[in-house]
Amino acid sequence: MKTKLKVINSDREYRRALKAIERLFEAKRGSREHDVLEVLVLLVDDYERRTFPMEAPDPVAAIRFRLEQRGMEPKDLVPLLGSRSRVSEILNHKRGLTIEMVRRLFDELHIPMEALIPREADAR
Repeated sequence: MKTKLKVINSDREYRRALKAIERLFEAKRGSREHDVLEVLVLLVDDYERRTFPMEAPDPVAAIRFRLEQRGMEPKDLVPLLGSRSRVSEILNHKRGLTIEMVRRLFDELHIPMEALIPREADAR
């Protein structure tokens, strides 16, 4: 099987690479086909990151999502974040999280730190 390996720069090349991955999906480890599969996966991942960038999650959205998952209400955050008014300020984007709050949310609710700490470019 001849598969041309090169950086993917168009939707057409992307679709072609996905079809090739589908054909090679069950290639035996250590085979030439498996090596091609691994490279194609890397090329597709690169194209997807460049073409479909994902925004970093909003810390408040991450907190609200976890509350919903656990059937909790904002008042349940008081032991982790402080007073009811502080919880309200945070959930309404009027106050940011401190490092200590991030640690508590991570430790107690298992919210990933990368979801709670915005990147500098995202904070602007």
